[in-house]
Amino acid sequence: MKLENSFDVEAPPETAWELLMDVPRVIPCMPGAKLLDTVDDANWKAQLDVKLGPIGLTFATDVKRESADEAARVATLSARARETRGRGGGQAKIESRLTPTEGGTHVDILTDLAMSGPVAQYGRGLIEDVTRQLVRRFADCLRTQLTAATPAEAEAATAVQAKPVAGVRLGLGALASSVARRFRRPRPAA
Repeated sequence: MKLENSFDVEAPPETAWELLMDVPRVIPCMPGAKLLDTVDDANWKAQLDVKLGPIGLTFATDVKRESADEAARVATLSARARETRGRGGGQAKIESRLTPTEGGTHVDILTDLAMSGPVAQYGRGLIEDVTRQLVRRFADCLRTQLTAATPAEAEAATAVQAKPVAGVRLGLGALASSVARRFRRPRPAA
């Protein structure tokens, strides 16, 4: 499934691009993720913890930089995640595109996501809403990384994200988004 998300940061495109290329600094901004190992300049190993009610899932994740076009400010990462107890996994190709705006940078993220196992049983709408919540938290962390006055502020932003992704909180946020979306839809004429 393809998911589209975007956000704005108050930093020039050059600064945002520099952060985007620093994958070891970006991985901890993803809620529940932590960097385990830098394999080389284009490959990393990470762990993603997700808590869905009483069920905790841990995903071993291989992250690879597929391409980086600095002139166009477009980068593509791939991620292959395996639940450590064999309960499924997922693959994603994530394209990030940065465009200058007045006073900052607009970031578009296009994710091509394929899931397997128990996680794949959730509907597309719920997955999209949860992804939107995750991207919002990711964007908040990146904003803090880009605007932090001190290294301690930047580190504090990633520490907040280190907690496992909690399905109940994200699920409630996704449910609220879903309900709001239904009320915004135009009703057919009777």
